[in-house]
Amino acid sequence: MNPKPKATAIQERLVRQSARALARSNLVTAFGHCSLRLDEHYMLVCAPKPMGHLDASHVGDVVHIHEALPAQVLGEVRMHQAIYKNRADVRGICRVFPPNVLALAAMGLAPKARHGFGSYFYPEVPMWSDPALIRNEEAALGVAQTLGQASAVIVSINGAVTVADSLEKATVLAWFLEDAARVELACQASGRENHVIFNSQEQATHRATWVGSIAERKWQYLTHGDIETI
Repeated sequence: MNPKPKATAIQERLVRQSARALARSNLVTAFGHCSLRLDEHYMLVCAPKPMGHLDASHVGDVVHIHEALPAQVLGEVRMHQAIYKNRADVRGICRVFPPNVLALAAMGLAPKARHGFGSYFYPEVPMWSDPALIRNEEAALGVAQTLGQASAVIVSINGAVTVADSLEKATVLAWFLEDAARVELACQASGRENHVIFNSQEQATHRATWVGSIAERKWQYLTHGDIETI
């Protein structure tokens, strides 16, 4: 039996900062959650409250990745568990409800890689098609399998999930995803949706770089003025 770790103050603060950054960016409202992998067996998920309302007094829940969810943890955190099980490379997850992503999903569409920020999701964001909320392990596994090795998955008409090797990057990718959806809607409205920007995976991967402090600068932007910024 692996002992349950205690999240450090730095880890707790990081999760709250991510939550508030997502709220300030209009990527979550009363709903949404984010988590940080602590080790092979445990994750830290934000307190089950509106993410923009979290302050330094709110501690998250340390949850076993391979066991049943505690009663106080939101049911859709099962998606985090399933993704962490399937993807050893994932260290942070954001569950978000971006308005433009939702608008596309209502039409059965997903953002394609049409601009710089969209390149991180080449060729397009995969979509889990069942419109039900993810409230059981079978559905959570389906979302994780639909995600595959991608950076994001659209959860039908119920928002999206972004993943990365850090929670900061997953937060940044949530912003990138919504911007990709904004561009996709504009292309669809213009009638130029068949225009291709990236002609290959190699070309898109070259553009979807993290070199040059991309994640760090965007994280600074998203957390500027945060109540716990040091």
